[in-house]
Amino acid sequence: MTKTTRRRHLIGQAALIGLSATGIGSGFLSKSMAQDNTPLLKRIKMATIGAGNVDLVVELYTTWLGYEVAERGTISADLAGIWDAPKALGQPYVQLRPQSGTDVYIRVVGIDPVSGYTAMTTWGWNSIEIVCEEVDDLYEKLKVSPFEHIGGPANLGGGTMSIRAVQFKGPAEDVMYLTTETGDRQKSPLPLPGSLVDRPFIMVLAGPNIEAIRTFYHEKFNVSSYPPQPTPIGLISRAQGLPEDHVYPLTMGRMREHGNNFEIDGYPDSTVARPRSEGHIPPGVAITSVTVDSLDELDVDFVSSPATIDGIGYNGRRAGLIIGPAGEWLEIIEE
Repeated sequence: MTKTTRRRHLIGQAALIGLSATGIGSGFLSKSMAQDNTPLLKRIKMATIGAGNVDLVVELYTTWLGYEVAERGTISADLAGIWDAPKALGQPYVQLRPQSGTDVYIRVVGIDPVSGYTAMTTWGWNSIEIVCEEVDDLYEKLKVSPFEHIGGPANLGGGTMSIRAVQFKGPAEDVMYLTTETGDRQKSPLPLPGSLVDRPFIMVLAGPNIEAIRTFYHEKFNVSSYPPQPTPIGLISRAQGLPEDHVYPLTMGRMREHGNNFEIDGYPDSTVARPRSEGHIPPGVAITSVTVDSLDELDVDFVSSPATIDGIGYNGRRAGLIIGPAGEWLEIIEE
């Protein structure tokens, strides 16, 4: 098993050892992590991209991925306030949804560009994984698009598994893993797609201390994970100028609803914290928004007081933002 195939194999492992409410495979977890396997985080609600050119990103996602514009506007004072990002106020945003109509979104928000920023070289959210109906024809379509092809298509597990994926990068350094189940979808760890390109279902997080990240999400949100596996990930090594066979510690953490997960990658010492323009959200894959039953049940430090937010994705519910151990922006919405 080599390069990205081993990394993708871990989705299947997560299904067996972390993604079942029955606790199947809990022997892979520490005793403390196996006590209660009901995560406080329910599901992914939005993936936010910080882009210097919002219209360009929107054009590519609508033209080539079939996404639809659900909402356009400018960032409100309440939203900029919970982010503690004063220069986000008034920035344009576009809320995109898949043709399936599922209420999980990709949001593109305007920022002042960050010179020299390259995806998969800094800590924080690095990639969005999207469930698809089929990836081979999609690859043939996208390889002539403005998206940059960076990996696949290939089956997980060195070709032994039925999950298949291909990877592309967009103009805002937004990396996408496009993934499908080629076998029995009723038994798959992936959510069921309702359109050719459907919804985000995994958000990929990177940091210099994978155990600190793993511990944080378990202690704060009861997100269980398994001991990190040394995994060569070719597309990340290429971005970081490392040998193709360089290994990264990698694990998967589960949220409550089926097929909603974090991937956590351990990055080497040569990587750095995500740069951003002062007062703006980060560039590239900037924010992961997740849902919980209640903000009041959480023991977390919000960067600013949670507020009621209007618009698609929030629907007049409270939301707040925390900064995780790798500097990642995690927005939490009551649902």
